[in-house]
Amino acid sequence: MNTAFLLMAQFGARAVISLEEVRKEYFSHLEPDNLTRKLTSGEIPLPVVRADGSKKTAKGVHLQDLADYIDAQRAAAIKERNQLCGLR
Repeated sequence: MNTAFLLMAQFGARAVISLEEVRKEYFSHLEPDNLTRKLTSGEIPLPVVRADGSKKTAKGVHLQDLADYIDAQRAAAIKERNQLCGLR
């Protein structure tokens, strides 16, 4: 299954998804400021995109970066489960 295609179905045919939409769907446990801080510090390894260099431009996450992040989180969870359960 291709995560990027699933995200396109979820968010429409957009290359960049607003930070607020990403927060609501995947980081609802974080306040907007906390998400921004974790993204800026690299604690959550998702690059933040702006349409131009202006500080007033809305921030977002590229769809492929979000898909890669979700896939990496899944791979880490599978690896942890396999180690805990003695699986290959």
